[in-house]
Amino acid sequence: MATPEKQEVWLRGPIPGIPGLLQPVAHALLQAREEVEKLMQGFPDDLLWEKPVGVASPGFHLQHLRGVLDRLFTYARGEQLTEEQLVALRAEGKVPEQEGNVQDLVRAFDRQVSKALDQLRHTDDQQLLAPRGVGRAKIPSTVLVLLVHAAEHTQRHVGQLLVTARVLQGA
Repeated sequence: MATPEKQEVWLRGPIPGIPGLLQPVAHALLQAREEVEKLMQGFPDDLLWEKPVGVASPGFHLQHLRGVLDRLFTYARGEQLTEEQLVALRAEGKVPEQEGNVQDLVRAFDRQVSKALDQLRHTDDQQLLAPRGVGRAKIPSTVLVLLVHAAEHTQRHVGQLLVTARVLQGA
C-alpha cells in the first residue's frame, strides 16, 4: 500500500476548510500543483519556449495554468476581468521580460493555486448554483460549473505539459 504522501491527493482525505462539494476541485488543483512541481524540477530554461512539432511550449502551459485559474475564479466570484488580466491573457505564450524562467513560472502557478484554494474555503456552498456570466458576452454559467471547469482545464494542461516536457527532454 502506498504511503499517504505517495497517494494521489484525492486519496489523502478532505482538505480542511473546503466545502464538501468543492473537495474534488481542491483535490484536482493540489494534484496539479504537485505534478507541475515534480515535472518541472530541473527542467532546463533553454527548453521552456520550444514548440516541438508546433505544439504549445512548456512556458505557454505554465502561463496558461496560472492565467486560466485566475480568470475562471474571477468569473466564479461574479466579476469581470480587469485590464491587467486581459493583458496577461494576451501575453500567454510569449517570452516575458520578467519572471520568464521555469521556477518563476512554477512559483506563479503555485501562488495561483493557493489563491484558488483560499477562494474555495470562502465559497458558500449554498451559492454553487448561482448564475455567473462568462466574458464580455456574459455567457451563462454557474459558480459550480466555473470551479469544476477550472479544475478539469488545469488537469488537461498539466497532461499536455507533461507530454511536451518529456518530448523536449528526449524521455
